[in-house]
Amino acid sequence: MRILTVHNYYQQVGGEDTVFSTESDLLESYGHEVRRYTVHNDKVEQMNAFSLATATLWNGKIYQELREIIRDFRPQVAHFHNTFPLISPAAFYAAKAEGVLVVQTLHNYRLLCPNGLFFRDGKVCEDCLGQPVHWQGVKNACYRDSQIASGAVATMTKLHELLGTWTKVVDILIANSHFALDKFIQGGLPKEKLEFKPNFLHPAPQPGKGEEGYALFVGRLAPEKGTGTLLAAWERLGGKIPLKIVGDGPLAAKVTEAAQQIPGVEWLGRKPLKEVYELMGKAAFLVFPSEWYETFGLVAIEALAKGTPVIAANIGAIAELIDHNRTGLLFSPGDAVDLALKVESLLLNPKKLADMRQQARAEFEAKYTAVENYRRLMEIYAKSAK
Repeated sequence: MRILTVHNYYQQVGGEDTVFSTESDLLESYGHEVRRYTVHNDKVEQMNAFSLATATLWNGKIYQELREIIRDFRPQVAHFHNTFPLISPAAFYAAKAEGVLVVQTLHNYRLLCPNGLFFRDGKVCEDCLGQPVHWQGVKNACYRDSQIASGAVATMTKLHELLGTWTKVVDILIANSHFALDKFIQGGLPKEKLEFKPNFLHPAPQPGKGEEGYALFVGRLAPEKGTGTLLAAWERLGGKIPLKIVGDGPLAAKVTEAAQQIPGVEWLGRKPLKEVYELMGKAAFLVFPSEWYETFGLVAIEALAKGTPVIAANIGAIAELIDHNRTGLLFSPGDAVDLALKVESLLLNPKKLADMRQQARAEFEAKYTAVENYRRLMEIYAKSAK
């Protein structure tokens, strides 16, 4: 099978960028011919507001490029991972015009919320969910802190709703968690086109032993990721267990200050994936304190693969990835006191923590391997082609 994979890269590689690359590699490893079409968001900085808004609605240049690529490559499937903002939904029409199966993986909530997160002013926000027009998102400048940019996103989603892009042009929409799938249905996307398929790791790392006994956070240093709650919890813990923080983002200065003032807190900055895996394997547990509706939680399954239990906020998709008291613990999102209590409970029960390590790896092998994911992906392609 020949498969065209399409993705609009973010400026900071990671998350859905990683998923796009991993899935493309997986398909190739099973003998499929894969051609990758990518556009990088660094081009956004070179565009004026009008040009960017126009491209977001309908990028005619991309439309023509993709039609030519499809005519040359003749894929059976065009699998899209992100088309925002530069590729635009015009790409779906290019594939449809050439008779190619159109599949879209929904990595965020952009079609239902201008900033794609359902998160504003430090808390979950559903003001635009299910609304015919996302005026609140425009009013509150939810995308790039700009009413103009937010208006372009809201216009794009409404225009393509009216055109029937999601009902007539896209053949299948993939959600990576049951939580996200339910939100997409609640937001008005066609239920009959939605399929569930979690993310996966390929190749899978070998499990670690947790021999260095520290806690680990890996992710973007931002309010929606629960960075503030994490630091507040460690301030309460008073050095009972070291915390290593990997990542970067808008709250980097706050983390730097915390590393100087809170006992045991160490900020390591960004690290390549190989080093992240090594850190995960040596950690007693990973902390995943997100306060927004994660659509999946790739870092969590990376930890499970390493046999490292996860203490996670009980919100969004991450809550369905972690089996409370078996592969980790769940705490109330945004509650630093509850997080600190959950950490202390594991520190007081080393046997339970050891049992969780075995269960964490078993959970990964049961649900998030390349073999299982490939089977499910082929099932979705076959169903969509009927």
